[in-house]
Amino acid sequence: MFTGIIDGIAKVVLIKRKNNFLSFVIQIPCNLLLNLKLGASVSNNGCCLSITSISGDYIGFDVISETLRCSNLSFLKLGDFVNIERSKKFSDEIGGHILSGHISTVAECLDIVDLDFNSQLVYCKLRDLYLMKYIFHKGFISIDGISLTVGNINKDVFCFYLIPDTLLKTTMKQKTKGSIFNIEIDYSTQVIVDTVEKIMHHQSYSKLI
Repeated sequence: MFTGIIDGIAKVVLIKRKNNFLSFVIQIPCNLLLNLKLGASVSNNGCCLSITSISGDYIGFDVISETLRCSNLSFLKLGDFVNIERSKKFSDEIGGHILSGHISTVAECLDIVDLDFNSQLVYCKLRDLYLMKYIFHKGFISIDGISLTVGNINKDVFCFYLIPDTLLKTTMKQKTKGSIFNIEIDYSTQVIVDTVEKIMHHQSYSKLI
């Protein structure tokens, strides 16, 4: 389980690609090494991955074809930075919202507007537009593993705000127009929307018979 509160950023120092499979190594901040073990779950840009190797502060992961298909990890290159979050215990504080680390789709950054006090307004569009039905004004959403609040929605485009602290502590300060974000839809919102749709469909069917 994750909360969307980023623990730190890590630099990609090694990448190996083979067909639809990717292995990569990151160098993580030393304060995140405590009790880190092989097989532990770590969120990389919002993707829940299992640790496959540990050598000092160098941590390795493997990425299978499905994760490459639905996330921006397929675009990783040497020198890139990723948002890192260690998995949380049930006793830990949930500062953002509950995340599974299972990416729903990606979104393209359409525009970034600089605002006062070193904050930003970011506009983006989902690759899989059918998922827009789960995105609501002031609803939860995970962008590259960061718990954020949805701003205005205009048809297929939605926006979110980035405060100075988020820009300082995450990879968002490096994003530009055309950047690809990992998106995890809020699961509770998805369940509510799907349940309402099923009820409405059943009621409509009942009227027909």
